[in-house]
Amino acid sequence: MKSDINRFVERLSKRRTSPTVSNPYRSKKIAGNLRVYLEFMARQQGDRILLVGEAPGYKGCRITGIPFSSGALIRAKQHRIFEQIESDIYLTDIESENSASLVWQTLTDQDHYPLFWNAFPFHPHPKHIQNKNRAPNQKEMAEGESYLEELVELFSPQQIAGIGRKGAQSLERIFPDREVRYIRHPSYGGKKDFIAGMKQLLA
Repeated sequence: MKSDINRFVERLSKRRTSPTVSNPYRSKKIAGNLRVYLEFMARQQGDRILLVGEAPGYKGCRITGIPFSSGALIRAKQHRIFEQIESDIYLTDIESENSASLVWQTLTDQDHYPLFWNAFPFHPHPKHIQNKNRAPNQKEMAEGESYLEELVELFSPQQIAGIGRKGAQSLERIFPDREVRYIRHPSYGGKKDFIAGMKQLLA
């Protein structure tokens, strides 16, 4: 499994950065953060749940390399996973990201964590403005599906769910014969529905 994860991260790292897309995994240290996270998740026992968001945010995954995380969350070590991997994580900035914080608030009492990923695993932004987010376009979503499919092959999750429409739609296109759960994204007034959806999924 470790060698498979290494190959997966290496493939991610080769994607070129462009004026509208930043690839955090071009950095060996940030790619190393993702490797640490995926290796930790591979060691977890029990049924696996995969939760897929839209794309990395500039205050979160773009800095940490770990989907649905931020430097502040990792340094705070309020969750078992971060207690165990924080010493191996490289951070340049300790930012807080609202979506990541809301997601992990719902996992406070959980002993078993879902695996997080993004439908487009690189950071999309307006042209030459890296400190801002934009939604990935159709071409980028299609590009991301090959990585998502490979991740599912690596981890064989028993349940798959999208956090937000784009994550769910990517899963539905790749796996038309599987049940894909939809959970509303917590931003833009979706916090209450997100919490309800997460509780139902993790029950």
